[in-house]
Amino acid sequence: MLEGQVAIVTGAGRGVGKEIAKLMAANGAKVVVNDYGVEQDGTEPGQGPAQQTVDEILAAGGGAAANFGSVAEFDDCTAMVKQALDTFGGLHIICNPAGILRDRMFHKMSPEDWRAVVDVHLNGHFNICRAPINHFREQEYGRIITCTSVSGTIGNIGQANYGAAKLGIVALTRILAMESIAKGITVNCISPSANTRMTLGVPPPKDPAAAERRRIRLERSKPEDIAPLCVFLASREAGDITGQVFGQRAGEISVYNFSRPIHTVHHSGGWTPELVRDSAMEALRPRFTKLESNADIFPGLPLD
Repeated sequence: MLEGQVAIVTGAGRGVGKEIAKLMAANGAKVVVNDYGVEQDGTEPGQGPAQQTVDEILAAGGGAAANFGSVAEFDDCTAMVKQALDTFGGLHIICNPAGILRDRMFHKMSPEDWRAVVDVHLNGHFNICRAPINHFREQEYGRIITCTSVSGTIGNIGQANYGAAKLGIVALTRILAMESIAKGITVNCISPSANTRMTLGVPPPKDPAAAERRRIRLERSKPEDIAPLCVFLASREAGDITGQVFGQRAGEISVYNFSRPIHTVHHSGGWTPELVRDSAMEALRPRFTKLESNADIFPGLPLD
């Protein structure tokens, strides 16, 4: 499906990114396998993970080259683009699942923990999308796959930094898709759910039943389950799909809607605080979104 294409896949030394890179290569793409090689919190970079993925792709008969840069650094992202062009003679696909976690309750979160996660996720998406965008515009073709999370679209306790960055990525996806559609560039977002070192570190819900449901669903959600959707979105055949957010978990693929007013009240002459209390809130309160664990938002994946 990707014959003749060149891709950059970030965070491809482990987990979801690794499986995406391997399946893209198996479908004919030449892949720049990027991974900064850090621990889950973004520390202690190393070259081992990216090189291991490259070795596996080469052993399977595919084409790949390792890159050890950080998506948090714009210069590193421009170097990835140059490497793809110099090594494989082109660039057509960007897929950016690279990420770190520094989970803390907000009242315990340091500015460093906030900045580190936002730098990798939200700023990292700017960097890796901005670096090739003019190349894509000039060739009037490109496929960009961004990566959000239910922690961003719905929320999750202890992940204010991660969730804020991930919801920002949805907005970036939508706007970049709007700006790029006339140039043959598609921009879509995936919200993957898979049992990786990233999800293993997330505290389970306090409710025992919800925690058990989350455990079972994660056990059934493997990193390799995410890759087929990404390969299709990266293909020429997906040229009519852009600006969308897809959920992917095990055998499920979902498409998300976007925030719109669900109920509106009007008062001629404007509002007073008392009218807001007595009229507006009386009408709007039944429509309020509940604060629920994201483990209970998507019921699918039967437990039996």
